[in-house]
Amino acid sequence: MSDPILLTLNPGSSTIKFGVFRVASGQPIPIGKGAIDLGRTPLELQLTIGREPVRVPLSAQITDDLQEVVAAALGSFTAHFPLQDLRFVGHRVVHGGDRFAGPTAIDDGTLAAIEALAPLAPLHQPRCVRLIRAVRTLHPHLAQCASFDTAFHHSQPDLVRRFAIARHLFDEGIKRYGFHGLSYQFIASELARRYPETAKGKVVVAHLGSGASLCALDAGVSRDTSMGFSTLDGIPMATRCGALDAGVVLHLLGECRWSASEVERMLYHGSGLLGVSGISADSRELLRSTLPQAREALDLFAFRTAGEVARLATSLGGLDALVFTAGIGEHQPAIRAAICERLAWLGIRLDAEPNERNEGLIHGAASAVSLYVIPTDEEQVIAEETLSVLIDVPARL
Repeated sequence: MSDPILLTLNPGSSTIKFGVFRVASGQPIPIGKGAIDLGRTPLELQLTIGREPVRVPLSAQITDDLQEVVAAALGSFTAHFPLQDLRFVGHRVVHGGDRFAGPTAIDDGTLAAIEALAPLAPLHQPRCVRLIRAVRTLHPHLAQCASFDTAFHHSQPDLVRRFAIARHLFDEGIKRYGFHGLSYQFIASELARRYPETAKGKVVVAHLGSGASLCALDAGVSRDTSMGFSTLDGIPMATRCGALDAGVVLHLLGECRWSASEVERMLYHGSGLLGVSGISADSRELLRSTLPQAREALDLFAFRTAGEVARLATSLGGLDALVFTAGIGEHQPAIRAAICERLAWLGIRLDAEPNERNEGLIHGAASAVSLYVIPTDEEQVIAEETLSVLIDVPARL
């Protein structure tokens, strides 16, 4: 009898990432991954089988329900993986609110609760829901599980999660939730595996990608994070603003007579690196540019990120290590160097050569803070959580 196959779906603001796992001895073993950039025309599936990348054109159209895209992707996977043995599907769901503190099997009630949280994450949550529904329609017999980006931060105390607004609003759910929890959960486990002594200490993890945030870990437990009520808060991102004086929003709505949808579009899609540079949301393109506004956008990103590291060190009462992860954090040494340079007063000393090579350990011998680059793997966390929930759940009939 063949080993069961587990599939993970991880939607971002403009991408869908897939992970394919073989389940052996109750453990998910990665056998491949894929990604679709929904902003690319025509669509293509970027497959990775072992170390070999494969690009597969997709003829699917991007419809509201995403069924064509999911069907085309699964059809392409079938040519490379034994999807006839597909039994489990795990989803990254961005927002779990106060209800979901861990992975949960998806049934009608769960799906309705996930959908009800869409106003709290309008850029991501609707796509999570569409992918769940698409899999249900295409393969109604499959057991599905939701892993929540907010769940890892449920360990934070109310003092950290509270805004200085009326108490009843906190009780009604207006509070700091935090995101990128699956990434931070993976980094916490990797630290414990690779650097167990460091993992016992006070660590700030910088998840720097198109979406970007930081998290304060104390012995692997989330104590504070830069994102708050929504995925807009914290440091600047590719197209999102990061922390913003609420008075700016009031001014745009009132004096400037912007509509709510115009403000939302600007905050989510027209700010961050793109907004400041006026050139691109892609930090790689900005690094190549000689224009001063490109440099200013990157300088602002490094400035705000370094400031957030310092704030989170205050929450922890010290700092033993700083970990860089995600697309920018893992692959862009110039940005890491700019952040560390602003943190020299904390005793941080970067070793330039290993940093340029994107090595795992990048601090110098005189550094008071350990510096690491650790690739994140949200798909692995989703797969492990999915099995923990669904391993004994029969297929839907």
